[in-house]
Amino acid sequence: MTESVTAEIHHQHRDVNGGWLRPAVFGAMDGLVSNFALIAGIAGGQADQKVVLLAGLAGLAAGAFSMAAGEYISVASQSELAMAEIEVERLELARHPKAEMRELAQVFEARGVDPDVAAEVARQLSRDPDEALEVHAREELGVAPGDLPSPVLAAGSSFLSFAIGAMLPVLPYLLGATNLWPAAVIAGLGLFGAGALVSRITTRSWWFGGLRQLGFGALAAALTYGLGALIGSNGL
Repeated sequence: MTESVTAEIHHQHRDVNGGWLRPAVFGAMDGLVSNFALIAGIAGGQADQKVVLLAGLAGLAAGAFSMAAGEYISVASQSELAMAEIEVERLELARHPKAEMRELAQVFEARGVDPDVAAEVARQLSRDPDEALEVHAREELGVAPGDLPSPVLAAGSSFLSFAIGAMLPVLPYLLGATNLWPAAVIAGLGLFGAGALVSRITTRSWWFGGLRQLGFGALAAALTYGLGALIGSNGL
């Protein structure tokens, strides 16, 4: 009588293939940095409060929709390419099953599995067409048929995060601010906080992540402010 032994699981992994983290982080940083830089450039040109506010709101709307559309198209195109290659693999498995089984065995051998064992594993995996397709796709393409990122999720994450990031430097002007300093303080705190928050799901320390985001954002805003001041002083 054979006793079934279940392996103990001592850890869990977070979802790294969902397709939401990169667009969310990129959207928030892009919204905060680009919109604050836009506001700084307009303010540097000595524009009044209403013009700066209008520019900030326009930048928020245009950027959020642009980011969402770009993410949807890029992720959808990547998924369509992957599905097309997976379909090629599906046809090869149907037309040349033995050749594909030998190819899979060679993959296992290249990873150090004994030839006899590799051949047996490949034979058993090849009995189920769906399982065989998934294994071949993972080994040859680095993807799985049911594990592709969602274009809708990527677009939604990008839209919301960009809008939230872009709103931060606009808030002081909505509340009646007449100069750039309140927006600069809020944008700086937002950049540092976002960088520190992202570090919680990576291996970086919170202060490094915060300072890195703050440094890049401050540089972009300073350059744009200087450009706006230069253009404004020349009466252009």
